[in-house]
Amino acid sequence: MGTIQYYTEEGLKRLKDELQMLRTKGRTDISNQIAEARDKGDLSENAEYDAAKDAQGHLELKIAKLEKVVGNARVLDSSQLDTSKVGILTTVKIKNVKNGMTVSYTLVSEEEADLKAGKISLASPFGKGLVGKKIGDIAEVVAPAGTLQFEILDITF
Repeated sequence: MGTIQYYTEEGLKRLKDELQMLRTKGRTDISNQIAEARDKGDLSENAEYDAAKDAQGHLELKIAKLEKVVGNARVLDSSQLDTSKVGILTTVKIKNVKNGMTVSYTLVSEEEADLKAGKISLASPFGKGLVGKKIGDIAEVVAPAGTLQFEILDITF
């Protein structure tokens, strides 16, 4: 059994929708590619057939991984969250101690992380550095460029 991951309702729905699409449309598309390649003749020297079978293997692997993720997924009850410190699904406003730049991030599971949308993974260096901190604390984040320090300005849900 894998580790339990917590998601928003929206995030879990997106994963389930992707899994359903891969099971139906994805499998149908691969099946059609295999049938088309098979119709072209000798399978022993048919590169298209080999490529389609390889793609089928990759698709089935992706489906199996998604099934495991969805099976271990739990929707987080927002009423149970402690917003006095940084944790999953909290939005934290931080200020870079060195240059004074402020930014806000929402901490989410790895599968929901999207930096463009301001969502970072709990497992990322930033996430690990911020988790458990309270307003006014200084979080140290170890990055390739060195250790960065951020002051926690605000925590919301």
